[in-house]
Amino acid sequence: MLQRTSYLTKRYGDSDGHTLAVYERDGGYQQAKRALQMDRAALIDEMKAANIRGRGGAGFPMGVKWSFMPWPPKPEKPHYLVINADEGEPGTFKDRTIMEKNPHSIVEGCIIGCFGIGAHAAYIYVRDELHLAKARLWEAIAEAKKKGYLGDKPFGIDYPVEVYVHTGAGAYICGEETSLLNSLEGKRGEPRLKPPFPAQAGAFGMPSTVNNLETIAIVPTALAMGGDNFSKLSAIHNLKDGGARLFGVSGHVNKPGIYECAVGLTLRELIYDLGGGVKGGELLAVIPGGSSCPILRAEEIVKAPDPKSPLHPYDGKSVLDVPLGVDTFRSLGTMLGTCCAIVLSDLADPVLAFHNLLQFYRHESCGQCTPCREGSAWLFRILDRIVQGEAEVAELDRLSEIASNIMGNTICAFGEGTAMPTLGFLLKFRRELEEFIVTKGKSGTRRLAL
Repeated sequence: MLQRTSYLTKRYGDSDGHTLAVYERDGGYQQAKRALQMDRAALIDEMKAANIRGRGGAGFPMGVKWSFMPWPPKPEKPHYLVINADEGEPGTFKDRTIMEKNPHSIVEGCIIGCFGIGAHAAYIYVRDELHLAKARLWEAIAEAKKKGYLGDKPFGIDYPVEVYVHTGAGAYICGEETSLLNSLEGKRGEPRLKPPFPAQAGAFGMPSTVNNLETIAIVPTALAMGGDNFSKLSAIHNLKDGGARLFGVSGHVNKPGIYECAVGLTLRELIYDLGGGVKGGELLAVIPGGSSCPILRAEEIVKAPDPKSPLHPYDGKSVLDVPLGVDTFRSLGTMLGTCCAIVLSDLADPVLAFHNLLQFYRHESCGQCTPCREGSAWLFRILDRIVQGEAEVAELDRLSEIASNIMGNTICAFGEGTAMPTLGFLLKFRRELEEFIVTKGKSGTRRLAL
């Protein structure tokens, strides 16, 4: 059942919604003041009860992540909170809207998060291209600091907190948490081997927690409502994924954008009720949560799945009616990811869409791991030959072999992020790929852009 909320987006239509005055009018910073006077264990218990799953793609419970930090902090090993606002996944654009339209929710979330993990400094890592987002964050930090909400004694309480904005050079790999930490330290943006995990040795070699930006921005709301009440926003669906979140939809829909709803929204509601339906044709496919998620064809989305299939446990429900949750979409053979769906109409050519994605992943590989560095380039070269009408059908099996050998053989999940969409397109659009090769592109009369 569609349940719209406005905890993060209520001020999106207000030209002054990003300012401290408007944020305080709606009760802003009251939860930060309250949190600094709470028992730390009680604060973490509230966050655990809220069931906030990470909004950046992995879906790990935020409260549990906070509890991993060693306690008590040692003076020689200060703790750090790091906020991942890199957001480089194609089709994903939710975090930038929060930075531009509601930056004070991020600053307040950072204050609460710092206290929860025993940190006195938070770093917000933003890709440098997001100029308005950076400006709004710096402005919000300056306003909060001037008001006495940041600094040596925020709200007059003896718990120093500072928030900083750090810009990255726009590398997709820096959306991976350990690559982000390397970049934050001024090093090349490459992933680190784990263990040690960030809670053991993160930013500057010190215990650190890395949270997605939307994840930290919803913390004040969850604390104000109480963890249990926040979690119950999605209780109707019996999901272990609480509260409300931002849902994005882009591509071939009539009303692309960001919509805030209780967790459990369905693809049908996102595409047809909120997104206004498919633009310029019928539904061909959906990538449910950012470009790295395996694609779903219209046939499997619209029709009720086979109840005997281990990938489709929802008897009598089409994928359109399955709640959008971290666990529910894993069971469908794909992922919720960043919760930003990319819709393709039947006027789009899936071969060209596939080629477009592999061009991105080839370009963005950091080059540290051989399977990813060589494999992503190899995959793209084959797809490029297919598009140019120079490939053979047998090369589709080579694509599958290369992608399968990338899976599980790289330091970070970027390799899987390249391999999974490849294997997904090969599985779901094999016939179209073969026809494109046999006809040397003459079957590909449709075009990606409308």
